[in-house]
Amino acid sequence: MPFSIQPGPIKGLFLIQPKVFGDSRGYFMETWSQKVFEEEGLFANFVQDNQSKSVKGVLRGLHFQRQYPQGKLVRAIQGEVFDVAVDLRQGSLSFGKWYGVILSDKLQNQFYVPPGFAHGFFVLSDEAVFAYKCTDFYHPEDEDGIRWDDPTIGIEWPEIGIKPLLSAKDVVLPEFDPMHMYYDSKRNPV
Repeated sequence: MPFSIQPGPIKGLFLIQPKVFGDSRGYFMETWSQKVFEEEGLFANFVQDNQSKSVKGVLRGLHFQRQYPQGKLVRAIQGEVFDVAVDLRQGSLSFGKWYGVILSDKLQNQFYVPPGFAHGFFVLSDEAVFAYKCTDFYHPEDEDGIRWDDPTIGIEWPEIGIKPLLSAKDVVLPEFDPMHMYYDSKRNPV
């Protein structure tokens, strides 16, 4: 089996460890296989690949799309990030709960975040190249977000000795409101 795929602590999240074949020349690994993922209960139809490069302390998120929610298979191609998913599925037992995992080029691990979650990451290394496959296209008019430091959600971001670097857009994101409908899981079942 080219992967170890384990369900995460919140329903819908998956922790993925590809099998790495390496020698003195370098390494090879599969990063996605529709057949293997579906055998392990992870069903996702990816339509877009994205990649970003960020310096230490950059925090991107917490982002989501309302009408066109995206599932994301994420990994750090270079460097190390703390990756976070927040459950926004109305009626879910874990609504408003978060889970975070360190992704790095050394571990070669991946994280699947399904539709209905807000997503963000914090760069822990001097720089990081972050890649992700998406289950829907990016719709800028549909994008929304929640503050990275929302007290109700209470994400425990790693301490790296510098204040997080945020985009102008992310600085003004609203706080989480448990009474707000972020994502209608009846309209878009996970």
